[in-house]
This record gives sequence, C-alpha cells and structure tokens, in this order.
Amino acid sequence: MIDWQSVDTVLLDMDGTLLDLEFDNWFWQKHVPECYARQQGLDRAEADRIIHDWITSHLGTLNWYCLDFWTAELGLEIASLKREAGDRIAVRPGADTFLQALKESDKQVIMVTNAHRDALDLKVERTGIDRYFDEIVSSHDYGHAKEAQSFWQHLQRHLPFDPARALLVDDSLPVLHSAQLYGIGQPVSILHPDSSLPKRDHTHPFPAIDDFLRVLP
Repeated sequence: MIDWQSVDTVLLDMDGTLLDLEFDNWFWQKHVPECYARQQGLDRAEADRIIHDWITSHLGTLNWYCLDFWTAELGLEIASLKREAGDRIAVRPGADTFLQALKESDKQVIMVTNAHRDALDLKVERTGIDRYFDEIVSSHDYGHAKEAQSFWQHLQRHLPFDPARALLVDDSLPVLHSAQLYGIGQPVSILHPDSSLPKRDHTHPFPAIDDFLRVLP
C-alpha cells in the first residue's frame, strides 16, 4: 500500500487519522447543539437544524475549522467546551506505534491539520503526540484550509520538500484530492476515522489504511 522507498516526507493529519474522530463528531453533532438549545431556549430538533445548516454552509473553508469563528457566531465558548470534554479525546489504535516507527526512521515527519490552534494545543496536551513530529502545522497558520491549493504552496515555502516523494495520510477525501492535484506522490486515506461508526466503504481511488500496524515503515 505504501512504497516507503519512495517517501522522504510524511505528512499526517490529526483528527480522524491519528485521533479518533468520535470526539469531534460527538462534540459538533451532539454537544454543541445541546448547549446552543439550552442557551437560546430552543428545542433540540430546532437547534440541530440551525447548527447543521450553519456549519454545512462553511464546509471546506477555514471558518469551518475555526473555534474563534464559531464562538462569535454561536455565542458559545467553543474552546472552553472542548477543554471540559477533553477526556473523550483518544488516539486511534496503532497510531502511537506507527508514529514511533516513523520517528526512528530517516523520514521528515510533519503534522498537517486543519484544527484551530486552541483545539490542537488541547489534543497535544491530552495525547502527547507532538513528541513524534519534526514540525506541526495548522492551516490557520497560513490562512488557508488544506482543501485549497494555497495551503500546499505555503507549506512547501515554509518547509521545503519534494511533493513527489511525500506521503499524506488523511481521512478527508477533499483534502486528498487537493494534495493529489498539488503533486503529493502518495495520498492515502483512512477506513475507520470514527470508532463509533461503521468502517467506510472503499469506493474512492486512494489506498486506505485500516490498521497502522500493517503499514509500518
């Protein structure tokens, strides 16, 4: 699945790739609407509809990932709510072993995440995964989400690497398509980003990891 001999740089997503997406799905689909309903005096179904439509309208943009934006829009302290629920954050099975093997290899290892820095700091604090990386990059550092070609252009200027000899592992298909368009040599997806949901059907063109222990460098 992964041609390690052709990889100099490993680019790894965080949420849904290294960390279980169950936390973020629960947070945005259940916890935030519940808090918003209580704050606004709405019934839960109406709050669900409002939050869903609001969030969907920003899908794929930097706002979609920005805690400051949603704090202003919803009138909820999103970063504080995430921190209060931080005990639900979990590393995906095999991810630590995979990261340790990468750290011991000769590869450049970079985290590339759309997570806002407040969310990133919380998850690093809860998991300690920062110790495995040469660099950690948030798309908010560049002002462009990973879905945009501008993100990859900024990344290459900031941390020069050969796209053709880079591996990207990410659970987002739009991000993988963007990376492929930019020339990333090996875009790889994740079959089971959220442990509370069934595995995804593998109906897209990208190789998909089901078990990190089977693709160690």
